[in-house]
Amino acid sequence: MNQTKELGTENIGKLLFKFSLPAITGMIINALYNIVDRIYIGHIKGVGSSALSGLAITFPISTIIMAFGMLIGIGSCSLISIRLGEKNKESADNILGNALILITLISLVLSLFGVLFLNKLLILFGASENSLPYAKSYIQIILMGAVFQNIGFGINNIIRAEGNPKTAMFTMLFGGIINIFLDPIFIFIFNMGIQGAAIATIISQAFATLWVLKYFTSKKSGSLLKLKKSNLKLNIHIIKEIFAIGMAPFSMQVASSLVIILYNKGLYNYGGDLAIAAMGILNSISMLIFMPIFGISQGIQPIIGYNYGAKLYPRVLKVLKYAIFTGTCIAIMGFACVQLFPKLLINAFISNSPDLTNLGARGLRIDLMFLPILGFQILGASYFQAINEAKTSMLLSILRQVIVLIPLILILPLFLNLDGLWFSQPCADLVATGLTAIFLYRSIKKIR
Repeated sequence: MNQTKELGTENIGKLLFKFSLPAITGMIINALYNIVDRIYIGHIKGVGSSALSGLAITFPISTIIMAFGMLIGIGSCSLISIRLGEKNKESADNILGNALILITLISLVLSLFGVLFLNKLLILFGASENSLPYAKSYIQIILMGAVFQNIGFGINNIIRAEGNPKTAMFTMLFGGIINIFLDPIFIFIFNMGIQGAAIATIISQAFATLWVLKYFTSKKSGSLLKLKKSNLKLNIHIIKEIFAIGMAPFSMQVASSLVIILYNKGLYNYGGDLAIAAMGILNSISMLIFMPIFGISQGIQPIIGYNYGAKLYPRVLKVLKYAIFTGTCIAIMGFACVQLFPKLLINAFISNSPDLTNLGARGLRIDLMFLPILGFQILGASYFQAINEAKTSMLLSILRQVIVLIPLILILPLFLNLDGLWFSQPCADLVATGLTAIFLYRSIKKIR
């Protein structure tokens, strides 16, 4: 238990660095699975924007797969952190076993459902006659490997929860490097195009999954928690607790998928496949900026969870303060890059397409115009998740992506056409940040 004791005694700055840096690295590497695919696909001769549009159409499906990984992974991670803070290792082992079985079963069901209804789903999500073949070629392979994505990403969170953030980082780094190495081989050398990108992604995620399973079963890994046959039995009480805590990030991811679907339909109506391709690139750039903030969010989960469970409330508040400051600094740097070099960022994903470059640059600048305040909003919502206030966390998580944003997506284009879609997100950002500040003020006042 020594590796968890430092959560309640170590210097907050050192702890935040130790846990967040590996988490940030892991989140960026996870984002690179999609981003690297887009960069290579965008530079395939004779394909370009049509393939990028098809890839953008599949993004809601990938997001939904990841949502279930986050539901189980983050839910069990927070719960295990609290149990370790309470010195209850037996319960933590039970949660690990239930998390693995749950995530495996759910992933297999998702794969089966997705493959059976793939054409209908892609058309529903906004695929056109030109983009449908590319979308189908890519996502049907990704669906077949959903179990690897979710175990490699979801269960990896638990490694961080038990106090081994560097190992968790290495898992993501291991899979990401394999993906970056295999992408050009399958896409260009084997001449498999967009299918090659998907195969490379699945192979790399399978390696990450094997690494995670070895960590929790090997005696030499140094893991505090262990996978045991006796814990591989579903417990309804544990399932409810995992779902309660993990529902906030899950809802946020599902909501994000719904928003992308609505965006794609609006984009096609007002700008065609070119606008959808631009949004796909915009999402990739946004991911690169937001993933470090999400990494901080994941890094503070075990620290806040442990100290909250141990009733060390001053440390809880100090972690929150440091995290918000760091997240805001990252958001400001991202904002500067987006506003100063939008075309340079867009051109990393596409060659010889000035129309797409100009359209994407305008959308990027508008969509992320309030980026500096989003570190506060994201980390504020994560704080409530870490202290097991699931309802508040869920509300704040979906506020920006559903409650405010969806009406704006439907209404603003009626007056501003394509610009209405670009302006929807920053308007929602303002409202969500204001309400997060109110909830956070009340919670901090209460525990003080």
